[in-house]
Amino acid sequence: MSEALTELGQHISARLGDSVTGFEIAFGELNVTAQPQRIAQVIEFLKSDPNCAFSSLVDITAVDWPGREDRFDVVYHLLSMYRNHRIRVKIAVAEAEMVPTLREVHPAADWFEREVFDMFGIIFAGHPDLRRILTDYGFRGHPLRKDFPTTGHVEVRYDEVQKRVVYEPVKLVQEYRQFDFLSPWEGAHYILPGDEKKPA
Repeated sequence: MSEALTELGQHISARLGDSVTGFEIAFGELNVTAQPQRIAQVIEFLKSDPNCAFSSLVDITAVDWPGREDRFDVVYHLLSMYRNHRIRVKIAVAEAEMVPTLREVHPAADWFEREVFDMFGIIFAGHPDLRRILTDYGFRGHPLRKDFPTTGHVEVRYDEVQKRVVYEPVKLVQEYRQFDFLSPWEGAHYILPGDEKKPA
């Protein structure tokens, strides 16, 4: 299997030239790194080339690396039902950089790109309807960025007096919260509520 994937990686690199910056085999899948501005051409080739035949766009997601100059990896997962292969294509993009949309190549990219925009704030150039899809229209920020506060910026509740949903700023300040990631089974030296009732 890995020999076939290596051959496929070499074929893709040879045919796409400098549009592809490298490839590797990891966890039984081929991972290809591509140039951001040529992603549409790379995905089009992977779809139309008979040796690849990656006809199904399974998902588009992203990874946030806040300390890196190119802050985000946009990751495309593709499936070839004809060859029984999966491929993962990654591009590294800066925070203010726009990524070309894939809607012309794969119409399924429409909602995937909207989700990545909503969760990470990555803009897809040429997308005709790039708006939030998972969060509310007035939502502030992008929840899957690593600098997004775990409490959020506002809380939503139903007010019985006003008979409507109200939005209020979160009163718990993120910077002053204390987090203890130890569980009682990993050496914590305190008793959690309910644990004091141990059988004698």
